[in-house]
Amino acid sequence: MSRVAIVTSHPIQYQAPWFRALARETEIEVLFCHRQSASEQAAAGFDHAFEWDIPLLDGYPSRWLQNVSRQPGVDVFGGCDTPGLAETLARGRFDACIVNGWYLKSYVQAIRASWRLGIPVLVRGDSHLGGRRSRLKSAAKYLPYRWFLTRIDAHLYVGRANRAYLEHYGVGDDRLFFTPHFIDNERFEVTAAAARESGAVERLRAEWAGPGDSTVFLFAGKLIDVKRPGDLLTAMSALRAQGRRVSAVFVGSGPLEGALRALAARQQLPVTFVGFRNQSEIPICYAAADCLVLPSDRESWGLVVNEAMACGKPAVVSDAAGCAADLIEEGQTGFTYPAGDVQALARRMAAMSDLLANARQRVEQAVANVIDRYTCGAAVAGTLAGLAWSREGRRAGVAHG
Repeated sequence: MSRVAIVTSHPIQYQAPWFRALARETEIEVLFCHRQSASEQAAAGFDHAFEWDIPLLDGYPSRWLQNVSRQPGVDVFGGCDTPGLAETLARGRFDACIVNGWYLKSYVQAIRASWRLGIPVLVRGDSHLGGRRSRLKSAAKYLPYRWFLTRIDAHLYVGRANRAYLEHYGVGDDRLFFTPHFIDNERFEVTAAAARESGAVERLRAEWAGPGDSTVFLFAGKLIDVKRPGDLLTAMSALRAQGRRVSAVFVGSGPLEGALRALAARQQLPVTFVGFRNQSEIPICYAAADCLVLPSDRESWGLVVNEAMACGKPAVVSDAAGCAADLIEEGQTGFTYPAGDVQALARRMAAMSDLLANARQRVEQAVANVIDRYTCGAAVAGTLAGLAWSREGRRAGVAHG
């Protein structure tokens, strides 16, 4: 059985199920680079101090590294600086090291230390080629990124856009292992079903939509500029002007909440702001809505789409989201549109409203078919395949980089 180090920034609700499942298949130790406090969660854009209400450290071995950064955090490169990581890897006698990206100093420290120690390195990231980059910046990055990424033993890619990114920089097919972004599908599905059976969904929906057959669009996330939550209000205003019965719900908190409330009031829009909802509560919100809207102009993936789909809901997603190529089948599980194009967003929302009115069961089945491919089991299988390939490749003397 392989002994594997997994280096990650801090406890993350989406990673914990992956760690638990891996711990049942091989010997792992998760090395956390930073202790994120409740107040730091607020500073990170939630605008609300909190702790996650599901266990994040149970079911797998872990330890905290000493973070010596002068400005500790997980949002800037230097926020995680763990020089003791090299000694931890050396003493741990690890057979492989999985690193969750390269955007933190600690991640680069882990990769460099593993190279020096002769430990195979696997990277799981979610970078993609979308977004607004100048040609000059893209050209400047190409050669150093190609040199770096092709030296990694195996890449655990999370989706199609991430795979295309790695192929762009010259990573060969033999080093690519599908390890999808996922959420705890079963927990979301079971919680949503229980809420429907208890009548909680019906009561919440009546509160949000009021009488009639209004289509309820839901935004879930931080209320910050990059998420473009105001686009949903502007699109909804256009639809209301056409006589369409639509309403919106914002689940989340952040610095834009005041401005969004004011805009909704000025335009007399049927909008509900429910504030931050923790992991045990949010499946009920998805279940009570009709469709998720993710309007971000920069989004490495968009796990809220996974969450919504685990609760049976389609999504309208900007093309800046990394998940769009994987989770959105046009006219089936949802629609995509050019990020920032509010008129296009309004058209897609109208199309979704019509689709749900005429073919809701078909949409729900399509959503179920797609989300069933983005599971913890698939992520574990991809990880184990990458570990096996790295181990056998090293034994066979395959050149890695």
